Amino acid sequence: MSFSFIKHETKIDFIGLRYYAFALSALMIIVGGISLVMKGGPRFGIDFAGGVIIQAKFNAPTDIGKVKKVLEGANLPGLVVQQMGKVKDNDFLIRTSITEGSSENVQKTVAQALDEGLGGVKYEFKRIEMVGPKVGEDLRGKAMEAMYFAILLIAIYISGRFEHRWMAAGLMAAGLFAGITALQYFQAPQVWLVLGALMITLALCFVLRLNYALGAIVALIHDVLTTIGIFSILDKEFDLTIIAALLTLIGFSLNDTIIVYDRIREIRGLKTGELLPVIINKSVNQTLSRTIMTSGLAFLSVLSLFLFGGAVIHDFALAMLIGIVVGTYSSIYVAAPIIISLSPPDSEDLAPAKAPKARTA
Repeated sequence: MSFSFIKHETKIDFIGLRYYAFALSALMIIVGGISLVMKGGPRFGIDFAGGVIIQAKFNAPTDIGKVKKVLEGANLPGLVVQQMGKVKDNDFLIRTSITEGSSENVQKTVAQALDEGLGGVKYEFKRIEMVGPKVGEDLRGKAMEAMYFAILLIAIYISGRFEHRWMAAGLMAAGLFAGITALQYFQAPQVWLVLGALMITLALCFVLRLNYALGAIVALIHDVLTTIGIFSILDKEFDLTIIAALLTLIGFSLNDTIIVYDRIREIRGLKTGELLPVIINKSVNQTLSRTIMTSGLAFLSVLSLFLFGGAVIHDFALAMLIGIVVGTYSSIYVAAPIIISLSPPDSEDLAPAKAPKARTA
């Protein structure tokens, strides 16, 4: 007997609220997009923009605010000072987006500022790393490729798993390969290459009527864009840890979506003659308890990481918290309802099942 704190027979009309949900999703994405435009795009961290990272450990208690104030006088561009570990460890991570010169010159500048401003407090540099702008650009492209190919493989899997259309999924992959080859022929930049491939995937899913795959892809894009938009509004940096969080969220959101899709497939297999909106509503209601339990426990775990994990992992945990909420919302209000919007009015899925003909003697 499975544990369920929400009755299995709940009848919440999620489908009836789908247009309000679509409007809310559009509003979140638009507001996030406006923030990105006003700020000239995402605020990339050193991993993507290039720069120098220095880890400094002090031998005496040192206030992070004082360290930052001292280093601001050195005119280091894109300066970020973070506390590492516990306060009593006196361990700090110093980041600057400077890309000219060598890491040794940056080290000398930081050391001079600390010596003059901290009144002889002893310290040591435990780590010094430099990321060039070219490396940062390559990392941005690889990060986008990772997210795109994750979404593409998900689309192929869902097309075969829930619609039993492996041939159509193969055609989608072939069409995508042709589109990418064309974009490469015209020497499109790597970022535009990935975005173009994503648009081709969406178009092919629509043309080939791979509605389940398209619903899942739209939901995943919705989750990523919303999370990025909120990070832009909060003026947070984007680095490799945030990309790791986004890839984790893609898997988490997909897991919820597949549970709902699987229940839709089971109910349709019973041939009850119910309309597709009724089937989807019933499926979401029947899996609601599991969805809330899974998302709630994951949220509490990540919240602990956010509150007690320290500054280094703070942004990763924040991205996960936002993504868990947005991913749960999209599984209920985006991935499943969008199947109805994509189905033609004369689809058998939207029409009641015909009564069986009476057998004649």
